[in-house]
Amino acid sequence: MTKRIVVMISGGGTNLQALIDSIHSDVFPAEIVAVISNKKSAYGLNRAQNVDIPTLHFSAKPYTSTGKSREDYDADLAKQIAEFNPDLIVLAGWMRILTTAFLNHFPNRVINLHPALPEEFAGINAIKRAFEAWQAGEITQSGCMVHYVIPEVDAGSVIATEIVPFDANDTLETYSTRLHEVEHRLIVQATKQALAQI
Repeated sequence: MTKRIVVMISGGGTNLQALIDSIHSDVFPAEIVAVISNKKSAYGLNRAQNVDIPTLHFSAKPYTSTGKSREDYDADLAKQIAEFNPDLIVLAGWMRILTTAFLNHFPNRVINLHPALPEEFAGINAIKRAFEAWQAGEITQSGCMVHYVIPEVDAGSVIATEIVPFDANDTLETYSTRLHEVEHRLIVQATKQALAQI
């Protein structure tokens, strides 16, 4: 039976594209039933529309401007996504922390791609912070992981991870490019693994 995936994004959607390409090439039997973004300008919405995947822009601005809480937004977002009846929700560059008001609707069914290794550089700007730590001689490698989402940021059980060593001549740009290439492969692998557990 084909599993149903909802992908949540906030930006360009290159990892979304990796999932689209893999599903279209029958790497695993799944269907992306919707792509959700909190940013109207997110190019990932165009990527979805280009292959006739339904999209939803769900902004937090109407909530913050009227004094509603993060939990109010998350609860309403969960209701919107529940209508797509997803087996799995994949955060592929979703740049908002999700509270239990969202996560309790989808227990053990939300996974996130994070550009750092487990227990290292949680939160935003992880690649930049890892690069600066390497420059300071504190680390020799970083990497990326896909994990289940819990209220604590980037701390849920790890599904898959891959190390990306630094090269002597790396710039932040060259390292970021190399790490993003690994992300595209890892998100497909981890999504397939997570679906197999459902």
